[in-house]
Amino acid sequence: MATFKVKGGIKLKGDLHPQGAKNEALQVLCAVLLTPEEVIMENVPNIRDVNILIDLLRDLNVEVKQIDESTYSFKAANVDIDYLSSDDYKAKSSRIRGSIMIVGPLLARYGKGYIPRPGGDKIGRRRLDTHFIGFENLGAKFIYDSKEEFYRVTAEQLKGTDMLLDEASVTGTANIVMTAVMAKGKTSIYNAACEPYLQQLCKMLNSMGAKITGVGSNLLHIEGVEYLGCCTHRILPDMIEIGSFIGLAAITKSEITIKNVAYDELGVIPSVFSKLGIKMERQGDDIYIPAQESYEIQSFIDGSILTISDAPWPGFTPDLLSIVLVVASQAKGSVLIHQKMFESRLFFVDKLIDMGAQIILCDPHRATVIGQNHMQFKATTMTSPDIRAGVSLLLAALAADGESTIHNIEQIDRGYQNIDTRLNAIGAQITRID
Repeated sequence: MATFKVKGGIKLKGDLHPQGAKNEALQVLCAVLLTPEEVIMENVPNIRDVNILIDLLRDLNVEVKQIDESTYSFKAANVDIDYLSSDDYKAKSSRIRGSIMIVGPLLARYGKGYIPRPGGDKIGRRRLDTHFIGFENLGAKFIYDSKEEFYRVTAEQLKGTDMLLDEASVTGTANIVMTAVMAKGKTSIYNAACEPYLQQLCKMLNSMGAKITGVGSNLLHIEGVEYLGCCTHRILPDMIEIGSFIGLAAITKSEITIKNVAYDELGVIPSVFSKLGIKMERQGDDIYIPAQESYEIQSFIDGSILTISDAPWPGFTPDLLSIVLVVASQAKGSVLIHQKMFESRLFFVDKLIDMGAQIILCDPHRATVIGQNHMQFKATTMTSPDIRAGVSLLLAALAADGESTIHNIEQIDRGYQNIDTRLNAIGAQITRID
């Protein structure tokens, strides 16, 4: 288990370049299984979850070539479909939640897809019903082996249909879309997720020859095709990392410019951080955050306490609520954080309370944060429970008085590429101990 030693209380200054988006990468990498032709993928992040998925594609006999630091070539001409029944596949694919999106492309192209119960962050109940109900709607048969915790779907002929998703699941929508693009006839998906990364997947599929309309809305229409071809696709910058860097600048009183952020794809993220009193300026496609000695949380128009909650796109992403919470703890004023979508994501606040934050955990979904107006946190020893909480603890450590220790940083590595190296380049003092 690796560890960070973090010296806090240091102001940072410089440019940060966001990595490719983790959540998009996991979708579009699975889509390479839909064609025997070459797919070029640009801006692929070098992070643990993505690298596991790329290794899994190699094990499926996909030809993988790394062209440069962040560009890959994939060619799934001779997929080893029998590998799905191996113990090695069961072990490896269970390590990341994104592996669930292998099932749709394999079902579409080969008529079967298997997956063990996938892993990922332990942030609460994350059911898979939407995926498999969608497959069944398209004509697949679903079998779940509860003893082995193994899911199997098979289909002789997928047929397009109309379906209403029971939840606007991003990975569920992605999986169903990748299945429907090669089903016979027309599919309409109501209550579809419409996040920018799902839009990116649809644009990629259309460039391969798919016929998807309604992209960007929650109603997708898909006309099935018999064959998909080659394409080149560039992954968007990671909006979660961009939001993390905005919070980093504020909590450490630092002057930071975040470069090439694809600003028009960020939705409400900049405005939510602005409500915390964080000043920022759009400069072309960059975000400039000046050094601020303090930032004050806004109230609602009637004077009531500000509430920040998550919601499906175009609402605020749940992946940034942990960042907002730790940043708010050093602001002036109070805010209610309402995590609607996952019931275990706020449990890391006890570590912030140990550092001196004033936070009341009302229930598994809500926390009231009473900002300390940059009263320095106390350095402490912590363990990262998941990706986003781990980075939140890293931000707290960078704002603390003294040296903090963060264990289990493999969780952070799952979603953030060389985060210690990049932050050290602008003045941080983070030491990695393996």
